[in-house]
Amino acid sequence: MSADVRPIAESELHDWVSAVHTGFLTATRVTESDLAQRAKYNDLARMQGAFDADTGRCVGAFRSFAQELTVPGGAAVPVSAVSNVGVLPTHRRQGLLTRMMAAEFAAAGERGDALATLIAAEYPIYGRYGFGPATALTEWEIDVPRTGLDRRWSAPADGGRIDLVDAAEFRRLGPGLHDGVRAAVPGVVNRDERWWNLATGLEEMSHRPYKEKFHAVYRTAEGEVAGVAVYTADDHWTDAKVPQNTVQVQDLLALSPQAERALWHFLCSIDWVLKVRTGYRAPDDLLPQLLPDPRSARVVTSADFLWVRVLDVVRALGARTYEVPGVLVLEVTDGVGPAAGRYRLDAGAGVCERTQEVADLRLDVSVLGSLYLGEASAVRLAALGQLAEERPGAVALADAVFRTARRPWCPDVF
Repeated sequence: MSADVRPIAESELHDWVSAVHTGFLTATRVTESDLAQRAKYNDLARMQGAFDADTGRCVGAFRSFAQELTVPGGAAVPVSAVSNVGVLPTHRRQGLLTRMMAAEFAAAGERGDALATLIAAEYPIYGRYGFGPATALTEWEIDVPRTGLDRRWSAPADGGRIDLVDAAEFRRLGPGLHDGVRAAVPGVVNRDERWWNLATGLEEMSHRPYKEKFHAVYRTAEGEVAGVAVYTADDHWTDAKVPQNTVQVQDLLALSPQAERALWHFLCSIDWVLKVRTGYRAPDDLLPQLLPDPRSARVVTSADFLWVRVLDVVRALGARTYEVPGVLVLEVTDGVGPAAGRYRLDAGAGVCERTQEVADLRLDVSVLGSLYLGEASAVRLAALGQLAEERPGAVALADAVFRTARRPWCPDVF
């Protein structure tokens, strides 16, 4: 079968949304609400479709949008975020995604994007296009009775307070709080108006109805908002009328360890709650050790999350800071994109430039993506055969240069 790959026209939006729903197994029909949201928030010029040459039907979808990614050092770097990628099961293995990805890389180059990001639904796909897993996540389930906390006392021990607020108040307070968190945590991405509207029920996706949430805000002793926990709860009782409810955390942001501690202790003190599911957290989250008995929190999910694709090596490596000074010459291979070449990184000066010097390390651009935010270990990647050392000691230096004191974290699906 042959297909035409191109940006969609406004008249093709319904067919394109239908392809997204079908590819992600989320819905069989397209509502007026779906179309209105897409028309309001999405740029048609950045929405590609693959159209069957015989039927004219949209059989593949691809979308990108402008995003800001926090990198080590705190800079918010403009990137191209990739989403809604899918090919119908009737048209797989025909190179449609490869063609759409190539068109995106070309457009990103014209826009001047140094990086691309995505959340990979399937692991094996995106390494072929130069993306590498750049953050990881962990979800815990807390067995509340085993925590060792005294549930009679849920107020913060530092003089702060917890207040329950409604969705409108969270909508007012949340963006400023989130901006404070993302300025300090590599891997966090910005949240646009649509994100906040969906999170607070002002807008709704037809295949994902809004569910009412509770919002707990932590304020310091001085009255400053320094954290928020957003959560839902089920309604499970035993035959003996014993409540055994589970709280599911949807979002928890904290500007300080004190705020983080206060919010987790509050969640573990709610009456009728037997378990707390933490939602997706950084793998080195403070949570287990914030509890008197850390073993009361068991890992239920551990996986990769945000993937990064380096498009412009010079600009990308120059945008972040590094843990230690050092000079590395990187030979980057890139079979499907623009990043191939040899680069000299001076980590102390924060400068990267093309060079003809002899390489210290050889690596694929996907491996560079895994190193970029500080998540991956160069030593471990070398042991896996993904990184080749050309100068003795270069792998150890790369490990010290790229790694960050705390692991990067991306809390949001997009």
